[in-house]
Amino acid sequence: MRVLVVEDEPRLLRNLDKALREEGYAVDTAEAGDDGLYKAENNCYDAIVLDVMLPRLDGWEVLERLRQKKQTPVLMLTARDAHSDRVRGLDTGADDYLVKPFDLLELLARLRALIRRSVGQARSRIEIGDLLIETRARSVTRAGEPVALTAREYSILEYLALHRGEVVTRTELYEHLFDENDDTLSNLLDVHVFGIRKKLGQQLIATRRGQGYCIEL
Repeated sequence: MRVLVVEDEPRLLRNLDKALREEGYAVDTAEAGDDGLYKAENNCYDAIVLDVMLPRLDGWEVLERLRQKKQTPVLMLTARDAHSDRVRGLDTGADDYLVKPFDLLELLARLRALIRRSVGQARSRIEIGDLLIETRARSVTRAGEPVALTAREYSILEYLALHRGEVVTRTELYEHLFDENDDTLSNLLDVHVFGIRKKLGQQLIATRRGQGYCIEL
């Protein structure tokens, strides 16, 4: 999954970037509102972490303008705990709201929930036959036995599972699983899919020639 963090406090931005990457997310960052809006409008993100107090364009304005074009899930961060601020954020189009200082584990849990809900998946467990994907723990078991996937293999599997029954194009996978600084060669996607099939069975992921990949089960 790919996340955009828009935050002007350098230390907090670095910490969020590091924590999200350790959780397996592809992460883009912006330190000003106008830069964040540009990235949000021109890239495909599964969620956006958006601070309210930003230089050049505040979070309220970023959110209002973004909602004219996209419905990307947005988690707003603010140091202000006023009831009116919460109402304003939610009415402007925020999907969730977290007050600073916050617990990192709570932020990660809220992000996972936002991403799941955006694709109609309320639970953290995805079951496909005897395959169980735990999005909270980023773990996979088959018939009760754990299966070790690389971080990239897991990300691809999770994305396809969340969009089960849909054909996901190669472009969409790259847009949602690689950050703006990633120069990974395109043929590595085939290598990762091959690795998933080798570990979980050839029939799990179908290839639609000229279209993309699909979990049809």
